[in-house]
Amino acid sequence: MMSLLVLMLIVAMIGAGCGNNSADTANSANAAQGNEAASPPAEETAEPVTLSLGLLPSIDAIPFIIAKSQGFDRSNGVDLDIQTFKSAKDRDVAFQAGKLDGLSADLVAISIYNEAGLDVKIASTTFGEFDLLTGNDDIQEVKDLKGKSVILSKNTSTQYTVAMMLKQAGLTEADIKITEVPQIPTRLELLKNNKADAAILPEPFVTMGQTAGLRVLSSTVTAGVNPFVLAFPQTAIDAKAEAIRSMYAAYDEAVAYMKSHDQAEYIDLIIKEVGYPDTLKDDIQVPAYLPANQVDVKEVENAFAWAREQGLLTRDISPEDVISDVQFSK
Repeated sequence: MMSLLVLMLIVAMIGAGCGNNSADTANSANAAQGNEAASPPAEETAEPVTLSLGLLPSIDAIPFIIAKSQGFDRSNGVDLDIQTFKSAKDRDVAFQAGKLDGLSADLVAISIYNEAGLDVKIASTTFGEFDLLTGNDDIQEVKDLKGKSVILSKNTSTQYTVAMMLKQAGLTEADIKITEVPQIPTRLELLKNNKADAAILPEPFVTMGQTAGLRVLSSTVTAGVNPFVLAFPQTAIDAKAEAIRSMYAAYDEAVAYMKSHDQAEYIDLIIKEVGYPDTLKDDIQVPAYLPANQVDVKEVENAFAWAREQGLLTRDISPEDVISDVQFSK
C-alpha cells in the first residue's frame, strides 16, 4: 500500500514538472513570436529618382559629367541621365518629345518656349562661353565683319550673342551675311575650309579652331553677355523638385572636386564626353567653375528685348515669370 502511494506521488510530480516545462516553452515561443512581430521591418533603401538632362557638347556640361562619374548624383539621392546633342535644335526635338526633364538652354530658347505656351522655367545660370572666330586675315576686329559672312544658328543664343557683339562694334545684323548651320562641328569645318569669314562656337570647338590657326575676335566673356541657363518645365519642377535640388548639390560637389584635384585626374573623361580630340589634351583649360547660382534678371531682360525685335516673343512675359525658385530665390 505504501509502495503504491509513493509510486502515485512520483507520477504526479513528474506530470506536474512536464506540464510546467510545456507551458514555459509555449510561453517562450509566444513571447518570441510577439517580439518578432513587434520588431519593425528593415528599412529599404529608396532608389534615387532619375533626372534626365539634355546637354550640348560644351564647357557648361563638364560639372554635370563630373558629378555623374564621381557618383555625386546618387550620393545626393538623384540619378542623372545625361544626354548630349550636337545642336540646340536636336536637343529641342528631344525636349518637346518629352524625353528630357531639363536641359541646358539659352535665354532666347526660353522666350521661344514660353511664346509657344510651354511653361518652361529657368532654374539657374550655367557656365558657358561662345567665341567668335575667324580665319580671314582681313578681319582683325568685330567691326571688320561688315559685309562678311558669319556662320551661326538662327533664333538661338548664337545669333543673339553675335548681335550683341556687332552692336558693341557699331554694327547691326543687317551689316553681315548670315549663314545658318545648326550643327556645331559643321560650323568649325566650314570655317576651317574658308567657306565663311567667321563663326560663333563653344568649347571644345574654340580650342580646336585655334590649334588650326583660327583667331578669336570676341567672346561672351569679353562682351559681357551670358545667355546660358539650365531650365525645366514647371511640370518637372512640381514632380521632381527634390531631385532638382539634389542635382545642384551634386553639381556643387563636382565644382569642389575640380578645385581640389589636378586636371590630369579627370581630363580623359572630359575628352571622351565633351568631344575634345586627344591631340588637344595639353591645350585644354578647364574653367574655374563657381557653385551654381541664379540667372541675372538684367540678362533675361536684354535677351527678351532682342527676341521681341526679332518677332520671336510677342507675349507680355517678364523675367519674374520665367525664373523658378526651386533652388534659388528670384
